[in-house]
This record gives sequence, C-alpha cells and structure tokens, in this order.
Amino acid sequence: MASLNSSSTWDSNLGHERCLFYFIFHFETKLSHGLRGFFYFLALAYCFVGLSAITDRFFRSMENVVKHSRAVEQIDPLTNTKVIKYEKVWNYTIADITLLAFGTSFPQISLATIDAIRNIGSLTAGGLGPGTLVGSAAFDLFPIHAVCVVVPKAGELKRISDIGVWLVELFWSFWAYIWLYIILKIWTPNVITLWEALLTVAQFGLLLIHAYAQDKRWPYVSLPMTRSERPEDWVPEEKIAPYRDGNKTRDNYSEVDEDRNSIIVDIFSIHSANTGFVYENVADTDIHESSSEQCRNDTIPQKDDLLSVWKMQFIDALTLESPESKKLNSKSLRVAKALWKLVLAPWRLLFAFVPPYQIANGWIAFIFSLVFISGIAYIVTKITDLISCVTGINAYIIALTALAAGTSWPDLVASKIAAERQITADSAIANITCSNSVNIYIGIGVPWLIDTLYNYIAYKKPLRIENAAGLSFSLLIFFATSVGCIGVLVFRRLTLGAELGGPRHWAWLTSFYLMLLWLVFVVLSSLQVSNII
Repeated sequence: MASLNSSSTWDSNLGHERCLFYFIFHFETKLSHGLRGFFYFLALAYCFVGLSAITDRFFRSMENVVKHSRAVEQIDPLTNTKVIKYEKVWNYTIADITLLAFGTSFPQISLATIDAIRNIGSLTAGGLGPGTLVGSAAFDLFPIHAVCVVVPKAGELKRISDIGVWLVELFWSFWAYIWLYIILKIWTPNVITLWEALLTVAQFGLLLIHAYAQDKRWPYVSLPMTRSERPEDWVPEEKIAPYRDGNKTRDNYSEVDEDRNSIIVDIFSIHSANTGFVYENVADTDIHESSSEQCRNDTIPQKDDLLSVWKMQFIDALTLESPESKKLNSKSLRVAKALWKLVLAPWRLLFAFVPPYQIANGWIAFIFSLVFISGIAYIVTKITDLISCVTGINAYIIALTALAAGTSWPDLVASKIAAERQITADSAIANITCSNSVNIYIGIGVPWLIDTLYNYIAYKKPLRIENAAGLSFSLLIFFATSVGCIGVLVFRRLTLGAELGGPRHWAWLTSFYLMLLWLVFVVLSSLQVSNII
C-alpha cells in the first residue's frame, strides 16, 4: 500500500483536486473519485466483515482463558479429610472488564494506537483515533442498547442482578468523558501533557479496583446495595445439533471425538459455571497427582487431537456447502449461502492459521487473534484516509460515523448474544458501559501516552490536539444524550422492573428513542466539525 504522505493535485479537466493516494495499484489514481470512493467503501465493509470473523475466534479463545481453574488443597469441613478445591482463576467482574469489554473494543484501540504510532514525531495528535473512540462510545450506548432492548422474546423481562457493580461501572464510564473534557478545555486547553496521559491510563486501574471491591462488597469503598440472587446457570445451555461423521463430531471450527465434546462452546459461558466449590476426595499420597496429571488428562486434548482440530479449520475454511445446507429445500437459499461462504473464504482461510483455542488454556489463540485484529485495523486506517481524500469528507466525521460503527460491530454482536441467552441483563449492559470506559482510559490514554512521552523526550513539549474544539463539542453532546439514555433505562427499571425486554410496543418505542438520540449526536457533531454550527 502506498504511504499517504503526498498531497493532492489540481486536475483542470475534472475541475477539482485529484487524490494521488492509492491503496494497492497506482492506476487507481486514474479512476474517477466516485468510482474510487465506491470501491474503498466496499473494501472498508469487507474489512469489517473480517473483524467480525476474527472477533469470533477471539471470543472462543477468551472463553477458554476465563474458564481456567486452579486446584487448591483444603480440608473438607464435613469429613475433615484433605480435598482438592477447584477455583476459577478469573473473577467474573474483572473478566467482563479486562477480557470481554477490552476484547470487543480492541479494533478501536488498535486503530487509535496505530494512528498514534504513525504520528510519532509530530507535535499535533492525529484525529482518527479519538474521533473513532468517541463515535464508538455513542454507537455502544445508543444503537447497541436499542438492539438489546428488543432482543428478548415478547413479554420477557431481563434485569440487572447486581445494580451496585453496574453503578460503579457507569460512574467510571461517565467520569471518563468528563475527565476528557476537563483536560481538553479547562486544565490545559487544546494540549495534552505527559502527566495528563499518565493519569488517564492510571484510572483504568482504579476502575478495576473499584469494580472488584464492589463485587466483593469491601467495607467503606463499596455501595451498600444487596445483590439479587444469581441463577445457578448464568447462561442456559444452548443445544446445537452437530454434524456427525462416523465416530467424530464436527462444528464450524473443529473436529473432536464425541466423548470429548461434552461442553458446548459459547463466548458467554464465563458466567455459566457453578460458582460453588467442587470437592474431590483424594488419598494423602496422591494429592499432587490428582490435582495436576489427572486433571490435565481429563481437560486437555492430546497432541494428535489438536493437530486434527487445526487441520479441520483449514478444511472448513475451504468448504462452501455444509451438510446442514444440503438439507435445505430451497435451492436459491443453498446457492446464496454458498456464495456468501465464497466471499468469506479469504478471511476464513487466513484465520484458520490461528491455533486451536484448546492449546495453553486459549492464550496462544488469544494473542494470535489480537495480532490479526491489529493488522486489519491498520488496513482500515489506510482505507479511511483514502475515503477522506477522494470524497473530501472530513476524516473526523468518517471516524465518528462509519469507522466507529464498523469497529463497534463486535460490541453489538457480544451484547446481542448476551441479551438473547443470558437470564439477566448484567453482561449485555456491562459490556456497553465497560467498553466505553476502556475506550477512554486505554483507547485514548495509551496512544496519547505514546505521543506525549516521545514529545517530552525529544522536544520537551506537550501534544497539541488539532481538533480539540470538535472533540470537546462531541463530548458535550454525548454526555447530554447519554443522560437521556440512562434515564430511560432507570424509568424502565422503575415501571417494568427490568431494563431489557417487556411488552413489544414499549420495547420498540424505547429502541426508536435510543436510535433518535444517536442520530442527534451524529448530526450535531458532524455539523460542528464542518463549521456549520
């Protein structure tokens, strides 16, 4: 891809500036701006499809990471014998913030970080990252809430079971944008200092500590609010009919022996495990063996099985028609599904290189997925620059709208699945509020920290924010409209007893209202950046 450092030239035949940038081939510059814009928007949409596909792999690996348990030797209080207690390594609240919210926000974080790295050495910060993250926050809060409200079946109500944790997460989400406005307009107008960047990143740690304290109900630092009883099965088990071939069972991603495939993988099953203790009686001399070797043999597939799984990933990537599709009566539907799989084939084949998530508790697949997400995010930044160049649309507006909505697609998918399958609304709504906090403390804080640290060492000068007025205005509009969003959720809680679901007409009315708030945010922010208001 060409480096986007050259300038546009005036074309007397066209009567306007010709964009000299190109994506892959130089002859792109000879095409009309309208045709180039169409192709670049098409390429951007295809990248978003790829982001959704790799995010699915990311979630699968994340689920394996979170459900990892450790064996702890204890004395059973009933029998007074040595036992092994299996405890989850991850606290659910921390997992929601650090893995679920961070994972769904990683496309935006990658975009902002890549934009900052490209901008190293400049005294002025790039506008792509912050614009994307503020736009993503609005997309998370309004359209995703709008979808989640109507997802439950008609009449079904889903409420937040731990209001205390949600209020803590909501506080830090609102404070993130208030803090951003303070440092941009009040504290050091239009510039970001190294200390401001450090404080922004450090507040993510404070969010983790406060949320964990609230979950554990630490005295003096937690809200005195009781938690509703959590269901025994946080996520109802979803039975999926697998394709059986002999003594093998295949799903979309793997092939394993039937007797090993006893658990249906779901990205939200981090909440489905029994929170109680599991005891196993062991002899005094067999404690070490039972807590390690036996457990390992029961839970970790053998090397040959893993190689078979990895091989099947490539076979599935190149298979255009599944056995389930062959059973469809509609020939046109079968053809449409095959064509769609053909379109996805390049992404599916590329992501087949991600190792099976059963290896190393999912950490290797987790890291590989992040690398692929970063690579696609880099391509997205290039295409966005090209769209801005050939259409003349302000890059900040593109980042605030199309780019933010596209990179927030994983957030939408995650919250929708949670609202569909989980008994409560906790994770569906927590993913939204926590993602917004992650967007500011990490998504903006880390890129600004990179640039301010370099500028402090090289020039002893702060980082200047070129479009601070537009960003500050967007923050004000976001804050005002978000009050309307939270207000309607509180109103539903007080009147219907739940944040999601309920009577169909009320659910759709809430959804329409939230989408209207998003349109108000987008229109007013775009008009301000365009100097119309």
